[in-house]
Amino acid sequence: MIYIDLFLTFVRIGLFTFGGGYGMIPLIQEAVTQKGWLDAATLYQYIGICESTPGPIAVNMATFIGASQAGFPGSACATLGVVLPSFIIILLIAAVLKNFRQNPHVRAAMAGISPVVAGMITATGLCVALRCLGLSALPPQIDIRQLAVALALAALTLVWHRLLKRPFSPILLILCAAILGAAVYGTI
Repeated sequence: MIYIDLFLTFVRIGLFTFGGGYGMIPLIQEAVTQKGWLDAATLYQYIGICESTPGPIAVNMATFIGASQAGFPGSACATLGVVLPSFIIILLIAAVLKNFRQNPHVRAAMAGISPVVAGMITATGLCVALRCLGLSALPPQIDIRQLAVALALAALTLVWHRLLKRPFSPILLILCAAILGAAVYGTI
């Protein structure tokens, strides 16, 4: 049954992921493509949407993927699955181990896990960037419009930082990306 499959898949993802939502993306990608729920192109679109919507990316991803496979009940099963492991683990840690972070074994394990999480997040970012720029396919199929939007946003960010001596707001960057995308793809 699809509901149980969604729930158990996202429980496994939630249970074995460190580093937050971005660390989950490789596991989500592996699971949904193996099960045939989404193709890589659709998954990358979901990632973009989930980064742009309020809330944690992992919860948004689970919700969107669950909804795409089984409507509202599917989204509820996937979302519950992805948050339940963290919820239970946090409850156990709070109840049992008050000095959890001071434990030398826990600190050593976290020191070993941290570089892996950073590597997974970096690899995910590179894969998404290459996919968006059309460089992940063999042979490369560069979408000039996507490249133009990416370069325009990079230039806007650099000019903003140069002139105002502060970083460009991520919210404003998302809004500019949406407007540029709509303009370049001819919907406005």
